[in-house]
Amino acid sequence: MSIVLFNSLGRKLQNFEPIKLGQVNMYCCGPTVYNFAHLGNLRTYLFEDVLRRTLEMNGYKVNHVMNITDVGHLTGDNLGDANTGEDKMEKGSKREGKTAWEIAEMYTKAFFEDFKLLNIEMPTVTPKATDHIAEQIEMVEKLMSEDFAYETADGIYFDVSKWSEYGKLSGQKLEDKKNGARIGINDDKKNPQDFALWKFTPEGETRQMEWDGPGNRKGFPGWHIECSAMSMKYLGKHFDIHCGGVDHIPVHHENEIAQSEAANHQPYVNVWMHGEFMMVDGKRMGKSEGNAFLVKDLIQKGYDPLAFRYLNLGTHYRIQLNFTWEALDAAQTALSRLKIQVAKLQGEGSTDGNYFNKFKACLNNDLNSAEALSVVWEVLKSNIADENKLATVKDMDKVLGLNLTAPLNVKLDVSDEVKNLLDLRAMARTEKNFAESDRLRDQIAALGYGVKDGANGQELTKL
Repeated sequence: MSIVLFNSLGRKLQNFEPIKLGQVNMYCCGPTVYNFAHLGNLRTYLFEDVLRRTLEMNGYKVNHVMNITDVGHLTGDNLGDANTGEDKMEKGSKREGKTAWEIAEMYTKAFFEDFKLLNIEMPTVTPKATDHIAEQIEMVEKLMSEDFAYETADGIYFDVSKWSEYGKLSGQKLEDKKNGARIGINDDKKNPQDFALWKFTPEGETRQMEWDGPGNRKGFPGWHIECSAMSMKYLGKHFDIHCGGVDHIPVHHENEIAQSEAANHQPYVNVWMHGEFMMVDGKRMGKSEGNAFLVKDLIQKGYDPLAFRYLNLGTHYRIQLNFTWEALDAAQTALSRLKIQVAKLQGEGSTDGNYFNKFKACLNNDLNSAEALSVVWEVLKSNIADENKLATVKDMDKVLGLNLTAPLNVKLDVSDEVKNLLDLRAMARTEKNFAESDRLRDQIAALGYGVKDGANGQELTKL
């Protein structure tokens, strides 16, 4: 069964063919660890997780590399210019009164805690930019030696006019980019779109993170160069898939392609895949917008983090998803009902091939997770034996990652006895056994809690 993926390079659906039989080399742009990752950031990693699991379902061995950006990502990126502003690590250091290295360690740990809560598989390798300075310097020097880069007062820049294919990812020609570019940011640059490969530490200043680099000047790498250097170190100069958010297309990934292909004189990546934005009230979710919800916010409000995973599975990764608490309520209710149905199944059975192939076909069609979810419900409503339903759903959940055989992880400040009674009551209502539901409600009331049934399931209140 073939896999069809949407390739941002060329902007079309195409059959996926790996460079090496049976193996996929995949690079995903990782976090800049100066702050917590918000739900919009994490949506991209969830889509990449489903992609990896889908490839593995199809029998591929996936070498999954994801970088940790702990230096060089400047605040100007928020305004569309990744070459200006303050290093985000230095900014985080000033904000919290810790060293940049401590900031990086703290937020890297928090990031992977979110991965665990959302059941995202750990990448094969998670290289840090600061551990690969030598590789980045080597690449900058190579670009300089081949006249693709030049030195200015504040750093070393890639000359986009020297790369004839610049703009092939975004589909915007260089002359069009020039017409819409801002000027006056750096008068030493030959072209407004020229991007920093290495930034010099300003005269009279000392940075926490700086190295002896090209041009015999202390400084630090530009944001884009790290991904090229580290991806090629672990995956080779030409590999299968590169992923990120749609905001990476016009600048970060465009620049990656230019510097990588200029340095190596060969194609860089075959398939580029990008996840769409998460929106809140029509605006992109982001720290600068002030609407950046975190996984810990979900937990504090009593949600299972996997309800957020379910919410994402219900919308195609290339479609914007509008986040609302009402939508998350519905996702948690659906996940709860799904787990209750699965909990009723017993026995050791076999996976139903017809249903599983239908499920697989959905995901092989550019990761159509919403249709794949509907097949899971179809299995549970079918007349196949319970033990075969259970085996089939378990195999499907290896890709969906919803931990369907585990209890719902909801934060309730109540005893295990009350939680158990709530689960039993939810099951009774699913089976339309309303007499049993009422009896369990009375038991819960005797323990000091009232239960109200609404569109979003059971609501517990203290009596």
